[in-house]
Amino acid sequence: MKPFMDKDFLLDNEVAKHLYHDYASKMPIVDYHCHLSPKEIYEDIKFDNITQVWLGDDHYKWRQMRFNGVEEQYITGDAPDREKFQKWAETLEMAIGNPQYHWSHLELQRYFGYNGWLNGESAEEVWNIANEKLAQADMSARGLIKNSGVTVLCTTDDPIDSLEWHEKIAADETFDVKVLPAWRPDKAVAIEKPDYLEYIAKLGKAADIEIECINCLKNALAKRIDYFHERGCIVSDHGLDFVMYAPADKKEVNAIFKKRLAGEELTQEEILKFKTYILLFMGEKYSEKGWVMQMHFGVRRDLNKKIFAALGPDAGIDSINDNVPVGQMAQFLNALAEKDKLPKTILYSLNPNDNAAIGSIIGCFQDSFCRGKIQHGSAWWFNDNKVGMTDQMVSLANLGLLGNFIGMLTDSRSFLSYTRHEYFRRIMCNLIGTWVENGEYPNDDKVLKKIVEGISYNNAMRYFGF
Repeated sequence: MKPFMDKDFLLDNEVAKHLYHDYASKMPIVDYHCHLSPKEIYEDIKFDNITQVWLGDDHYKWRQMRFNGVEEQYITGDAPDREKFQKWAETLEMAIGNPQYHWSHLELQRYFGYNGWLNGESAEEVWNIANEKLAQADMSARGLIKNSGVTVLCTTDDPIDSLEWHEKIAADETFDVKVLPAWRPDKAVAIEKPDYLEYIAKLGKAADIEIECINCLKNALAKRIDYFHERGCIVSDHGLDFVMYAPADKKEVNAIFKKRLAGEELTQEEILKFKTYILLFMGEKYSEKGWVMQMHFGVRRDLNKKIFAALGPDAGIDSINDNVPVGQMAQFLNALAEKDKLPKTILYSLNPNDNAAIGSIIGCFQDSFCRGKIQHGSAWWFNDNKVGMTDQMVSLANLGLLGNFIGMLTDSRSFLSYTRHEYFRRIMCNLIGTWVENGEYPNDDKVLKKIVEGISYNNAMRYFGF
């Protein structure tokens, strides 16, 4: 029997152990997509207890606690932090086979020096150990980032954001981690949302443009893209139901936009035509700026309306969606490629059934601009577990070039999430090590080192141009 989560955790053969310990584990971290608060990074916040850092904004954990029948008072309510932690500890002991069991214990090991296991009985011990550790100076937001080996991270920022906190971080010579904004224009695209007109007014104010037509909207977005670019942004991110393609000319889209400005309801066809037009417009702008375009899709959001009414979005009530028309995604990419305006693009589907389709489509749009110009993004959200990560990498290896993969990201709101990179690297090294042990790839240490260090860090640094 193997020891519980020891130094060779998830490493099943000698090649895997060598690749992880000698190469992957020594690489820094680039977190090119996360949801950390730049304000909290600038202010270098500290946490009073482990509940604040673990349960404050983590809808992954909230979801598991609901699975365990925990009352909402102990999840997102006003119960004391110690009682919330107890409920999470009791939930975690039931989470055999769940990645959160591994993530939580990696965090306990790496940040708090605790090598036991958390459950209802050990909760008091862990509570005291963690809180004593959190009181130390290097356990602040910046300390956690630095001590995790992060060199670059990209937050997630709305086009109307002033980016004042990014400017303050950039001017602070005491903190040498690059904290860059990332453009997330979902609210400018979601024309069907009830608050769309209110948002457009805010966008117009931010851009100093009165938005009365489709050209006005495009000019406002272009002006804000310039603003973000001047402050170091080189990556966009889109959260979509799916990557749609319903082409329409400017005249038709202008009529659709004005119809919405007048407060009229749009048809589903009109919504898709507007979104296609605006996404293609922004895709061209990204190409001109040298930005990377990320597209996250295949999710159904806010399914439990009672919880949504009480807590809003990101409350642990989302699911995988099976309605992803991958053919439209190919047409969307082609529309940009035909104009020589297809930017570097990363595609993430929440539905693992889309892996092969993504892998085959991206192969149609690679070119000499750079290695792996169109990427199959890392296993995302419900898939960032051992099986999901392995399946995504196997699919990419089967259909493309795994060696050019840009690897893991946290997509997280937690300052402790960087152990997810360790989790990913262990799984990646074990997969590659198994292929070598099986005689499916030569035991060429020089090349294996290049592949492992590339996927861990170097490929992303090259790809984004950080």
